[in-house]
Amino acid sequence: MPFPRLARPTVTPPSAPSDDPLGPPASPQILRRRYHNLDGQRISKRNQQQNLTRQLGHLANYLALAPEVEAALETLSQELFGKLANVIERHLTLALQEVLQQAITLKVERDFKRGAATMRFHILRDGQEEDIMRGQGGSVANILSVGLRIFALTQLDTRIHRRLLVLDEQDCWLAPDLVPRLVKIIHEAAKALGFQVILISHHHTACFTPYADKILRLTPTVQGIQVEDATPRAHHPD
Repeated sequence: MPFPRLARPTVTPPSAPSDDPLGPPASPQILRRRYHNLDGQRISKRNQQQNLTRQLGHLANYLALAPEVEAALETLSQELFGKLANVIERHLTLALQEVLQQAITLKVERDFKRGAATMRFHILRDGQEEDIMRGQGGSVANILSVGLRIFALTQLDTRIHRRLLVLDEQDCWLAPDLVPRLVKIIHEAAKALGFQVILISHHHTACFTPYADKILRLTPTVQGIQVEDATPRAHHPD
């Protein structure tokens, strides 16, 4: 009986050296290469840490100045706000006195807290405080409203905002004999500041004749609104 033939065992050759960090190093060369890589990473991380430390130092110095800068800005804002309030008081007092022909004075109480500015207006008559919404039956409020609107427009960037002001019934509480005085102030302010002002009113066109550049009378009719140019001939351009 013949014996069975035995298969020859297969011998697997050793694998090539690997850079696997989990495996054992195959040679000193691999260890040296791995060392140089780690040392390069160490130097890079150290440089990053030094840069971050310098940046944190600059930020700490900047933040240390914040309280002083904030205090300086608040002082400057209060100073500018005070000058603004004084300008409003002076010019609008003149407007009130010229239109109403009375010895009254506008007073502005200002406050500035946490970067927010507030103003409170009232008038003084014979040393007594008077509410601007009640004094003179609303005429004081009419005049101040015009002045504050014009002043607000002067603060806008002319590259973005056109200097056009539309006043609707801004003379509603004024007696007819006072209207021309208000129109005079509006006309002079608009001319000096380069404003175009449209004033809508129910007063007679004669109240606007001395100072308005152009007067249009609008009359409702059955057919619609009739528009008539009521500008005096002397006001028409040549």
